[in-house]
Amino acid sequence: MNDLGRYSRQILFSKIGKEGQLKFLNSRVAIVGVGALGTVSANHLVRSGVGYIRLIDRDVVELSNLQRQTLFNEDDAELHFPKAVAAQKRLSKINSNVTVEAVIADINLDNAEELLTGFDVIVDGTDNFITRYLINDVAVKHGIPWVHGAAVSSRGMFSVIKPGISPCYRCLFPNVPSGRGETCDTIGVLSPLTDIIGSFQAIEAMKILVGAESNPNLEQIDIWDTSFFQMDISQGKNTDCPACAHHQFDFLDRSSSLQEAYTSLCGRDTVQISFRDKREPDLVKLAEKLKRTGKVLGNTFLVRFSPNEETSIVIFKDGRVLVHGTNDVVKAKSLYSQYIGN
Repeated sequence: MNDLGRYSRQILFSKIGKEGQLKFLNSRVAIVGVGALGTVSANHLVRSGVGYIRLIDRDVVELSNLQRQTLFNEDDAELHFPKAVAAQKRLSKINSNVTVEAVIADINLDNAEELLTGFDVIVDGTDNFITRYLINDVAVKHGIPWVHGAAVSSRGMFSVIKPGISPCYRCLFPNVPSGRGETCDTIGVLSPLTDIIGSFQAIEAMKILVGAESNPNLEQIDIWDTSFFQMDISQGKNTDCPACAHHQFDFLDRSSSLQEAYTSLCGRDTVQISFRDKREPDLVKLAEKLKRTGKVLGNTFLVRFSPNEETSIVIFKDGRVLVHGTNDVVKAKSLYSQYIGN
């Protein structure tokens, strides 16, 4: 039984009120990725009284997470607790009246629809483009609004995707970036930034849950330079978008050229990552980026990167990648996302 008194200050806000609070209590939110953005969003939504929250994450807590991932502590890192479980334990002590479900999983085309359907809002706490396109396919296919967010270095962005109303993620970003982008593990990230972006994601999710008007912009922020940029995306629907115009869900389609293939190589403690679409990374730029966080060797054919003594990642000129030091596909996928890019 929920005591509405704990939400009294929120109920006093006229655009929520008692009616909005009751909507929160009967709402379901899925958060994909329980890292820097996901922990902030989850914290706010649990405290706000959202009735059911599913936390989906594949990774464990590490000491380097504690600088910005606000639901974890040193005990979680020492015990290598799964992030979803550690967050659930903490959140359940904050508000025992809501249901917080921990799902330890690598979200992919095999499980995405099962894990994300039946929710009122999806919150993006991921660290890579492919998963965002996958979320978008599920959201568009099933008509679920979702809140995109990203943060790296001192720069962050967020936007609200409402299938059938706003442009979808693939309207805004038609092609998966071939360079894979910068990551927190290669150029860093500031903790106040992830707090800000995660908080904006939470408030946009709350607006959706009470039926209020969402922010129509793609918001971009640089907290070091104190700069802000708003791009009105409300008229940005692509009439030829594969996802929302043609209902072609490539990231849910195993035969699509946009899929990434992960293969554990028997007896070699290695996972191979290959791509059906052709790509040719700039090995010189990649080597320069990776030198900041590990040992790099290379030639005109490949770059070999070793972030530690146990692991090495080899990137070939044709884009193929070998992750040495593990035969666990999920771990290899995480290492690839962590170091090679979003």
